[in-house]
Amino acid sequence: MTPAHAQKDTRHNQDELPPNVLSAKCPSRTVLRHLTDRWTPMIVAVLQNGEPVRFKELKATIEGISPKVLTETLRSMERDGLVTRLVTASMPPRVDYQLTPLGLTTVEPLATLRAWAENHVQEVEAHRERYDREHKS
Repeated sequence: MTPAHAQKDTRHNQDELPPNVLSAKCPSRTVLRHLTDRWTPMIVAVLQNGEPVRFKELKATIEGISPKVLTETLRSMERDGLVTRLVTASMPPRVDYQLTPLGLTTVEPLATLRAWAENHVQEVEAHRERYDREHKS
């Protein structure tokens, strides 16, 4: 067997392993990173009812996101198959985004994560303050 064939066989065997986010070579790491980046959970929250939402409505609803970052995040989500981009010919063109069936499967887990953050923010902030006091330089 040539070295090239040996490499191909090794890659094939790795592909047969079950996904494991703790493995450095597992592509599920990038999936998790995209889902838990700063803005994706918020975009999913706005799109969670499954209806198309205009770009400018997303921008207005998600406070603090720049148009550039919103565009980049939506492109990444579209590439991952989580949203569809719908362009309606008009002046100016109307652009709407909608969760795909795959994107809709993220609504519940991300809603749970958002709820946890909202329900525990005071506890986390108290721990941060205590830590910062104890570890002052």
